[in-house]
Amino acid sequence: MADASFQQEFLATHNAYRAKHGTPPMKLNSEMTASAQKWADHLLETGQLQHSDEKGENIFNTWSSATIKLTGKEAVDSWYSEIKDYKWSQPGFGNDTGHFTQVVWKDSTQLGVGMASDGHKAFVVGRYRPAGNMDMEGYFEKNVLPIA
Repeated sequence: MADASFQQEFLATHNAYRAKHGTPPMKLNSEMTASAQKWADHLLETGQLQHSDEKGENIFNTWSSATIKLTGKEAVDSWYSEIKDYKWSQPGFGNDTGHFTQVVWKDSTQLGVGMASDGHKAFVVGRYRPAGNMDMEGYFEKNVLPIA
């Protein structure tokens, strides 16, 4: 479960990356966190990586034969690392960059997080409101800003 420490680190990591892009910080939303936790629990139960019907959702999973001790930073770091593949000269959604663009999406102001683990596999669900990655004319240019 995403305890308070995990949640705060998850939020702080998002906001540190967003600050690099001149994007305002987000705030944790308890309703979104409860919903994200339910989905993370579901993913652990089924063992399948799949999105819910919610818009504005990032999912991270990892597994190991050794015991996993995830922090709130690891999933966000993984998502943000997609920046290396983002085509700034051709802004828009990409399957290989959608986690990154959601993390820094300027118009997203609220965040929820859930984490479920059995000690060897873990799922982290991030929920964003308003949802990012809106693939309409000019939206990526307005919401995915280069590093300031």
